[in-house]
Amino acid sequence: MKRVAIYTRVSTNDGKQTTENQLRELHAAAERMGWEIVEHFTDEGISGARGRDKRPGLDAMLKAITRREFDMVAAWSVCRLGRSLQHLISMLGDMNARGVDLYLHVQALDTSTPSGRAMFQMLGVFSEFERAMISERVRAGLARSDKKSGRPALDPDKVERIKRSLGRGVSINATAKKLRVGIGTVHRLKQQMTSQAA
Repeated sequence: MKRVAIYTRVSTNDGKQTTENQLRELHAAAERMGWEIVEHFTDEGISGARGRDKRPGLDAMLKAITRREFDMVAAWSVCRLGRSLQHLISMLGDMNARGVDLYLHVQALDTSTPSGRAMFQMLGVFSEFERAMISERVRAGLARSDKKSGRPALDPDKVERIKRSLGRGVSINATAKKLRVGIGTVHRLKQQMTSQAA
């Protein structure tokens, strides 16, 4: 018989969600599957965004996993374990290394089955993709910050041609198109001309 530990968590703003609701559904699932519930860990009034050090129930469960006190962890939903995909994948990796499976009731994920293991591997791929995307955005941001800030100065000759065109009554759009400059630039010069004439 599979020895199972249940983990439940509610944060202060969960509304109708209670650990009792989670427990009821997980006990029913355990009965259907023929599992033996050997332990129950809980964190009440604690956000899933908090780390292990701020969640005593999660911390105790992870220590028990290290000692391999049970074969599987059952939780009502992935969001009960944590909000970050990175942390979840790391936790699942540790569980997997110890031969402890995971059952998520809402997601119908059971890593003791072939389809559950495949889903777990896909989660790992998505986590790796997320890390790569974050890294790429950071590199792009750094590259942008290395470049000079502000827009380049417009050639004085071009400024004069824009002003002459506007002075002849040519529209802002037509002037921008003809002289290959942005509409905003032409608009700004038109405003300057208007304020100087006033």
